[in-house]
Amino acid sequence: MINDEPEPRVSTKIIGITGGIGSGKTTVSKYIEEAGYPVYYSDARAKSIVNDNLHLQQEIKDLLGEKSYSSDGTYDRKYVSEVVFADADLLLKLNALIHPAVRVDFEKWVEQQTTPLVFKETALLFELKLHKSCYKSILVTADDNCRLKRVMDRDGKTYREVETIMQKQMSERDKIKFSDYAIYNNDGLEELRTQIMLVLAQIKDSLE
Repeated sequence: MINDEPEPRVSTKIIGITGGIGSGKTTVSKYIEEAGYPVYYSDARAKSIVNDNLHLQQEIKDLLGEKSYSSDGTYDRKYVSEVVFADADLLLKLNALIHPAVRVDFEKWVEQQTTPLVFKETALLFELKLHKSCYKSILVTADDNCRLKRVMDRDGKTYREVETIMQKQMSERDKIKFSDYAIYNNDGLEELRTQIMLVLAQIKDSLE
């Protein structure tokens, strides 16, 4: 007798990946992806969603004005950053618009996955309490001097500019308290890869 009932869907567990500016969380996420795990890049997806979601576009314009989108209709990240960087209340309101749209996109993405583990890279995992919906959370961290130099080299920012950004982010000490695993990205790619493989093994063991 042929069983026409669909196969039960594998229960998917979400692993959050986060880290402050210059920590290397995207590098860690790429290694995890290379190891065969699906990774959702929240910050990258948000950059697409603010351009593709017409309802969200209008909400952002209502909050920040027409200048938040350039004449060709694309999101003016530089203008928006300058406006909200100086106004914490506006930043909260902007996040309250963007993050629900990203959450819906993420949920659709998860439904398409077939593996028991998926990973979600996001800068604000703890700030937005997204870790509460994750099975485990991974913090990628590094010494302040390492992070400062990376961002200065990568983005061409001054020491003071990067330091100001870091001061506005949740402290590494507080992030470590919330995280299940911490990966320290101070000592080169080989050491980083070793730590990643160890954390992945520990997460897999926790499923058994």
